[in-house]
Amino acid sequence: MKARIKFRKYGVMKFIGHLDVMRFFQKAMRRADIPIAFTGGYSPHMIMSFAQPLGVGVTSDGEYLDIELKEPITSEDAVNQLNQVMVEGIDVVSFREIPDDKKCSGMTIVAAAKYQVTLQESFKTSDAIKRIPDLWQEKVVNFMNQPEIVVLKRTKRSEKEMDIKPMIYQMETDKDGIHLFLATGSEQNLKPDLVMETFLNYIGEKPEEVPLHYHRLEVYARKPETPATMLRNQGEKATADIGEQFVSLEELGEVVR
Repeated sequence: MKARIKFRKYGVMKFIGHLDVMRFFQKAMRRADIPIAFTGGYSPHMIMSFAQPLGVGVTSDGEYLDIELKEPITSEDAVNQLNQVMVEGIDVVSFREIPDDKKCSGMTIVAAAKYQVTLQESFKTSDAIKRIPDLWQEKVVNFMNQPEIVVLKRTKRSEKEMDIKPMIYQMETDKDGIHLFLATGSEQNLKPDLVMETFLNYIGEKPEEVPLHYHRLEVYARKPETPATMLRNQGEKATADIGEQFVSLEELGEVVR
C-alpha cells in the first residue's frame, strides 16, 4: 500500500531546510508506529519521497510526502498518531491511499503550485502585515498584459534570458496580498520570488527594500485531459478556468477507513 501525507509547515519551522524536514519525518514515523516499508540490501532506508521541497523561509498549507507501507493503517489513526509526535510548526492534515504506480508519485506529477505573497511591515517579522498598495492592483494587470516577461535566469554555469510569462498561470492581487499560480515541477519550475522580483523592478521598486513573505497554499497535478501545450497557448483563457485544469495532490488519494 502506498499513501500520501499532507502537512502544514509554519512558524519557526519555516527556517528548517528540506533535509532536516526529511530526517524529522523519518524519526516521526518510528515514534508514531507507522508501519512504513524499508528498502532491501545492506543499508535499508524508509521508502518516502517529497513532492516539491519547500524553500527556507517559506511557509505552507500544502506539503506532500509519499510513503510505502508494509501493512494497512486507517487515515484517522495515521493522522492522530503522527500529530501526537509532531513539533510546533508542523501539522499533518491528511493521510490518503494512492495508486501503486511510479507514474502517480507526487514527485513525478507535480505541475503547479499556488502562493500568497504578503507585504510585511519590516524584514524583522512576518507577523505584521501591511495592506497591498492600491496602485499595485493596476500594475499587476499591466504586468500580466505584456506580450512577454523576460528575465535573466542565472545557473551555476551560465545565465540566459527566458520568457516566464507562459509559466505564470495566474497573478491577482487584493488587499491581503498577491496570489500566484505558477508552473512547478520537473517540466517547468518557476519560483515566486523570481516573479515578485521581476514585478517590483517593473513598477520601479527595489526588490531588496520591499519585505515580502511567501506562503504556499497548495500543490497541484495537471488533469490528464489538460496537456502542457494547452496552458502555454491558451493565454487569458487558461487563467479564466485554471481550477478546471488542475487537481490538488490530496484529491488524487482515497481516505482509508
